[in-house]
Amino acid sequence: MTNKRLEGIRALVTGASGGLGYAMTEALLAEGAKVAVSFRAGDKLDQAVAGFNEKGYDAHALPLDVRSEQSAEEAARWVRREWGGLDVLVNNAGIGMKTVNPRFLTEPQPFYQVTPEGFRNLIDTNVTGYFLVARAFAPLMIEQGKGRIINISMNYETMKRKGFVPYGPSRAATESLSYIMAEDLREHGVAVNMLLPGGATVTGMIPDELRKELGPQTRLLTPEIMAAPIVYLASPDAEGVTGERIVAIEFEQWLFNRDNKG
Repeated sequence: MTNKRLEGIRALVTGASGGLGYAMTEALLAEGAKVAVSFRAGDKLDQAVAGFNEKGYDAHALPLDVRSEQSAEEAARWVRREWGGLDVLVNNAGIGMKTVNPRFLTEPQPFYQVTPEGFRNLIDTNVTGYFLVARAFAPLMIEQGKGRIINISMNYETMKRKGFVPYGPSRAATESLSYIMAEDLREHGVAVNMLLPGGATVTGMIPDELRKELGPQTRLLTPEIMAAPIVYLASPDAEGVTGERIVAIEFEQWLFNRDNKG
């Protein structure tokens, strides 16, 4: 019987019912972590947790609307009451460009045609959501004197690409937020790192009909690309790693370089 790397680890993943969140949750569970699977209350969340439990994993449904301060604080109270603490928080919940322009890849829309409502909606989820959830759980980690926060981001190219307002700015803000969070929490023994796939992934962010139009030459990464780095960042191996930006497709090289410094 092989030892699992994350036995005893308590984790929470937002936006965990599909896409990158689902893949990262499964990777953590498979290595022995106990995971609070977070998404808005409903069938999607219930079905995801039921599927994990059927595989024998220690998964728990934790309804959470990341745009609500009250919901984030209720989730933190649940974790404190039920588990007594949290080792790993993965901020992943987000929405993509299709919410403001369903044809964003083939017919990019200039920023001045984006509705203020669409802009605010995406920023509220992708930036304010990360802030609210981290804000709710940071005091618990500070009390513990340890913890890991992992913020999911995207390529720099996405932040500069034509027609990518407001998604590009939301992820640029995510990265600035992450670097500052890392510095604010460093003295408390709490690590903050960023993780991104390194390319477009097969998730709901890109509508299926758009993928067909793009043709077979457009290769998309599978969400499982996030498995190895998320397990590493949650494991004892990542002790002392903070303020890092890790690209999943380059993870092995990043790890090699880190292990062979000096």
